[in-house]
Amino acid sequence: MAKHKKNKKRFKVYYQQTEHEGTNIRVIEDTETGLSYLYVYGPGHGGLTVLLDEDGEPAVVPEI
Repeated sequence: MAKHKKNKKRFKVYYQQTEHEGTNIRVIEDTETGLSYLYVYGPGHGGLTVLLDEDGEPAVVPEI
């Protein structure tokens, strides 16, 4: 198993939005792999999935 750097958080919220009735949407970056995940949650529901690019490959967060 890979060792994590002590003072660096592995996951970073890249984008967030709140919808009606308390549903929250976040795009989360794994800072070790660069992969992006879509996390949707709200009262009584939630889900997480990897984002894909136009070629069906895992998407990475663009560098700004």
